Amino acid sequence: MTVDAGTQQERVAGRVWTVRLDPYGRPSTGTVRLSCSRPACPDQRFTDGAAAARKAAVAHVNLHLARIRAGGGPRGEAWCACRAADCAWHTPDPAVGARGSTRPTAESGTARCGGPVALTVYADRAGRLWRIAEMCARCAAATADCRVLDTAAPPARAVPTGTDQPATTPAATTGDGVAAVFSDHHPSPATSASPAPATTPVPCARTTSPDGTPRRAKRWGKIAQRIVPHDLEPDVLRLELIDLGDAFRAYQQRTEPDLALLAELHERKARAFSLWADASGDGSLRHEAQRAEKAAQTTREMHANRSGQPAGATADDAGPVVERLLTRQQAVHARAVLDYAQAHAPRPEAEAHLAVLMLTLRAARAGVGNITGQDLTGWLQDDAERVLQQLVDTDWLRLPGTVAEVMASRPENPIAVTVPALLPDQPRPFTFGKTTRARISGWAQKAVGDRKLRKKKAGAATRLLALYTAAHTRPDGHLGHPEDGGLHLDKAAAFCALSAEQVGEHVELLVAAGWIAEVDISEGQLHGQLTERVLPLAGLL
Repeated sequence: MTVDAGTQQERVAGRVWTVRLDPYGRPSTGTVRLSCSRPACPDQRFTDGAAAARKAAVAHVNLHLARIRAGGGPRGEAWCACRAADCAWHTPDPAVGARGSTRPTAESGTARCGGPVALTVYADRAGRLWRIAEMCARCAAATADCRVLDTAAPPARAVPTGTDQPATTPAATTGDGVAAVFSDHHPSPATSASPAPATTPVPCARTTSPDGTPRRAKRWGKIAQRIVPHDLEPDVLRLELIDLGDAFRAYQQRTEPDLALLAELHERKARAFSLWADASGDGSLRHEAQRAEKAAQTTREMHANRSGQPAGATADDAGPVVERLLTRQQAVHARAVLDYAQAHAPRPEAEAHLAVLMLTLRAARAGVGNITGQDLTGWLQDDAERVLQQLVDTDWLRLPGTVAEVMASRPENPIAVTVPALLPDQPRPFTFGKTTRARISGWAQKAVGDRKLRKKKAGAATRLLALYTAAHTRPDGHLGHPEDGGLHLDKAAAFCALSAEQVGEHVELLVAAGWIAEVDISEGQLHGQLTERVLPLAGLL
C-alpha cells in the first residue's frame, strides 16, 4: 500500500546534547576535559582549574541553545528523549521507582509520558554534567534540576487522503459564504476582505453553566517543576500549592536572604505535598515532602548559626548578630580536628603542633593535600624548614621531593604532600565532607594568619591559643561552656604545648592584639570574651 508523504508525519527521536567535565591525565596535574556529545564539537582541556572549565561548559551550552532556538526551537513532532532512555533521567523514588516511568505495568496500566514537547536543560548539582534535550512536559516536570526553556506547538493533525476537510485551518467557510473565525486564530487578510452577507452571527461561547451561574476560570500554577492539577481536591489544597509556588518565586527575586521566611516556606511545602500525596496516591510527592522537611530543618539551623544563637532561642537570649564563618556542626568537626592534632603530633613543641594541625586540615579527606612554601612560612616563619624536616624524619609526613623543593614551591605550582595516617586504607578519623573540610581549613587559616597577630610577631603557641579560644566560644562571645564558666587552663596548655603557668603570658599577647578582652585567670580557668572583630571566627559551643 502506498502512503502519500503529505498525509503522514513520522515522529523523530528527540535530540540530546550532553556536555560534561571529567578529570584528564594524572590527578596531580589538575587538568579537566570538556566533552560534548555532538561529533562536531572537539574536546577541550583546561589546566587552570575547574572554575574555568565550568565557565567554558556553560558558554558551550548557551551556544547550543542559541543555535537550537535559531533553528526553530523544539520540534512538536519529536519523541520524548527521556522515554528513549527508558526514563532513566528521573529522580529515583524509593516508594514507586522512577517517576514518570513509560513502561506500562500491571499496577499502573498506562504510560506516564505526555504533554507537549519541551526544550529543557539539566545541570547536575556538582557542576559536571549539562544536558539539553527535547522531552515531554511530564518527564521534564519529574526530572529534578531540569528547567523548561521553550515549548513546541502541537504538530498538525493529519487527515486521510480523499477527505474534503483540510487538516488545520484558521477559518472555515460555511455554506453561505460566512467565514467562521476560531478563537485562537486571527482572520487572514483574504478572509477579512471577502464579502460577508448579513446573516445570523455565529453564537459566542457560553459564559454561564447550565444551571445559570457564571463560570469563572480556575487559577493555575506550578510548584517544584510540577503543574498543579486544575481538578485537585480539596480546592483549599490546590490554592495553597499555587500560592506556595508564587511565594517561592517571589523569594528568589529578593535581593537579601531571609532564612526564617525560607524555613517557613519549606515547612508549608512539606505539609502541602504530604496532603497532595494522600489525595493522589503518588509516592513521589511524599518523597518531595520529606525533602522539604529536611530543607526546613537545615534552613533553621543556618538561620541559628548566622544569628549566633541556638535554634529556638528567644530575642532576649540573643547575642551579637554576626555572620559566622563556621556553622555549629562545622565547629564540632573543627574541635575534633584540634583534638586529633594534639593527640597525634609526633613532636611536643608548639611549632610541630601547629604544623600538624594545618597539614591535617589540608589532607583530612584523602590523606593528600597541597601546600606551598608560602603556606609554611606564614604558619611557622623561620622555623618552617626545620619543623617540616622533623615531620618527615618521624614518617608522619611524606614528600614527593625534598624539603627544599617544598619550601621553594609557589602558589601556581603547589606540592602534594601525604599524611600516611589519613590515607583511605587507614581507619578514618573524620566524617565530614569536602565542603566542610574547606570551610574549617579556611577558618583555621584566617585565625592563624590574623593581621594583628602577625604585627605582634606572635609565635606558634600564641596562634594555637588563639585558635583554641575561637573554637571554644559561646554564642555571646564568652569562652567555654556556661556550666564551666571558662576554659580549663590545663586543656588549653596541653593543646598549645605549654605549661599552665605559661598560658598567662600568651593571653597577654592576645589581649594586646585585640583578640580577647575582659580576661581573668583564676582557679585554673581562663575567663574572657572574644572581641567584636574576632566574633565571625567563633566556633559556637
